Amino acid sequence: MPCEPTHAFLTVRSITTILDYMVQNSTKELDGLRAVVTGGTKGIGAAIVRRLVEQGATVLTSARNPVDDLPEGVRFVRGDLSTAQGASALAEQALDQLGGVDVLVNNAGGAQLFPGGPLTLSEKDWLEALQTNYLSAVRLDNALVPQMVERGSGVVVHISSIVAREPQTTIPHYSAAKAALSSYSKALSKAVAGNNVRVNRVSPGMIETPAVQVLLSEMAQARGLDIEGARAALLAEVGGIPLGRPGRPEEIADLVAYLASDRARWITGSEFVIDGGSISNV
Repeated sequence: MPCEPTHAFLTVRSITTILDYMVQNSTKELDGLRAVVTGGTKGIGAAIVRRLVEQGATVLTSARNPVDDLPEGVRFVRGDLSTAQGASALAEQALDQLGGVDVLVNNAGGAQLFPGGPLTLSEKDWLEALQTNYLSAVRLDNALVPQMVERGSGVVVHISSIVAREPQTTIPHYSAAKAALSSYSKALSKAVAGNNVRVNRVSPGMIETPAVQVLLSEMAQARGLDIEGARAALLAEVGGIPLGRPGRPEEIADLVAYLASDRARWITGSEFVIDGGSISNV
C-alpha cells in the first residue's frame, strides 16, 4: 500500500508570514542599551541615531538647535558642547533621563574653511576648533565613562576623521583637533579596558551629508554644471576616491552600530577608517 507523504509544501504566502513573524519577534542587537549621541540631528549624527534606534537602543541626542523630525522615542537635549557648562548639562540630563549610559557616541564637531591656509587663522579659531572637536568629547567622557567603569561595561565611539592622518591646509585647526582626539581616544581605551569598557574611533573620509549637498548645489550653479558634474569636480579637488563616490551617512552609522554591539566585544583601542580608499598609506 503506498505511503502517504509525510512532508508538507509551504506556499509563498505562508513563508512570507513566517519570515515576517521572525523579524518582528527577533531580538535586536542593541535591545535594552541606553545611548547618547552628540550632534545627532543632521548628517552622520542623525544617521547614527536612526540606526541605533532601529537596533533597539533607547537614544538621547543633543545639538545646538532642536529639530522636528527626530525618530519616535528619541530624547533631545539642547546645548553647546564646546563649553564645559554645556557638556556638564548634557551629562546630567542623560543620567537623569536614561538612568545610566551604556553607549556614548561623540560625534559633535565641525569647522570653517580657511582657503588662505594655517597662517590665516587667529588664536580664537584654533581654540574654538579644539573646544568643539576635541575637548567636548573629553568633557563628556569625564562625566559619563566613570559610571561605565563602575558598572563594568560600556562602549565609547569617537568620530574622528581621515584629516587627522592627512591634514588639509584649508582646515588645519580641524585636522589638529581630530589628531588630538585620536591620540586621546587610544589612551582612554587603555585606561578603561580592564573594566570592560571599550573605546574605539571611526575616521570617515568625504561623506555626502546635507552640508556637502548644499556645497554641490552651489558649485553646480557657479560653474554651470549639473549635480553629477559638480560631484565629479569636488572628488577631483579632494584628490579622488578609489571607490568613485563620497560615502553616505548610513554607512558610518552601520559601523558605529556594529561597534556598539556585542559582536565587537573584543575590539577596543582601534581606529576604523571608512573612506572609500582615500588614504593611500598603509
